[in-house]
Amino acid sequence: MYLTQLLVEQGHEVVLFNRGNRPAPSLQGVGQIIGDRTDATQLKAKLSQENFDVIFDNNGRELTDTQPLAEIFQDRVQHFVYMSSAGVYLKSDQLPHVEGDPVDPKSRHKGKHETEAYLTQLGLPFTSIRPTYIYGPRNYNELEGWFFDRIVRDRPIPIPGNGLHITQLGHVKDLAQAMTKILGNEQAIKQIYNISGDRFVTFDGLARASAVAAGKSPDAVKIVHYDPKKFDFGKRKAFPMRVQHFFASVNRAQTELNWHPEYDLISGLQDSLENDYLANAKDKADVDFSVDEEILQAL
Repeated sequence: MYLTQLLVEQGHEVVLFNRGNRPAPSLQGVGQIIGDRTDATQLKAKLSQENFDVIFDNNGRELTDTQPLAEIFQDRVQHFVYMSSAGVYLKSDQLPHVEGDPVDPKSRHKGKHETEAYLTQLGLPFTSIRPTYIYGPRNYNELEGWFFDRIVRDRPIPIPGNGLHITQLGHVKDLAQAMTKILGNEQAIKQIYNISGDRFVTFDGLARASAVAAGKSPDAVKIVHYDPKKFDFGKRKAFPMRVQHFFASVNRAQTELNWHPEYDLISGLQDSLENDYLANAKDKADVDFSVDEEILQAL
């Protein structure tokens, strides 16, 4: 949504290709083609006769998702912008991650890196983006909502480990803004850019920042630490982030794309709280805290 809005504001014509489960944004200059990207035959039938200057592939997870699309437009697109993930990086003793660091062949995001390698081999004029954790209104992964659920209800916040793991969040609008900066930038072709906030935060710090965004004292937050190895949660998710240091340098994007995040962590969390969490009455929704209770009772 943010990317579409920014592109229209900049005078571009935008065509969305999706399943049509949601109506297209009611913005002038936005078209829609309804289809299933996982069906290569359908993709070819729907798009082979279309012509675009730039393609943003925002939801390809596996190589098989992107390969048919790339083949259709191999010789007739000026720029192919691929949404990868900083999750491809291999754990390292040296942080932050920088573009060019080794990737993890066992990562659940390995399909993203396989796609990057394929686009390089194909010779497509592509740019790949590797965000860390994305947050903000209308984000499909309600990471900050996990913290808000507990803060607005004055519940303890169970955090694995000692709370000092360092992580990084990037606002979804800042991500979209960076994507628009790639357009027309020949230096960005065949390059990879980490995109996120320009500062890092501990797990405990994120809990306190979420409290501040909600208008509460950071000292009033009751944080409870636990050893996740002492619990068997099965497929239930006890915490919304990977329990490790996970953050990446965005210096390259700032320098080469002339991009800088608009939001710091507090203002970004406030934006998400007001324009998503509270706007959709999530503070009044029923939330399953059974995993929290299991942790608290054991402690």
